[in-house]
Amino acid sequence: MDFDKEVDARGLNCPLPILRAKKALNDMTSGEVLRVLATDPGSVKDFQAFARQTGNELVKQGETTDKAYEFFLKRK
Repeated sequence: MDFDKEVDARGLNCPLPILRAKKALNDMTSGEVLRVLATDPGSVKDFQAFARQTGNELVKQGETTDKAYEFFLKRK
């Protein structure tokens, strides 16, 4: 999937992946896509809740081949 910006939050625990994503999204324009990589298992539920609360769209989520979680968020 195409994306405009990436945040590598692998090795960071909650709430740091969300905080880094929030900071990156603030610097982006509406419609741009942010890719976030994280290793914290709690990030799956965290990013779902973050998308609901902020109005940014969680376009896709999954796991990479190296066991990281991958999230694509579209800026509202």
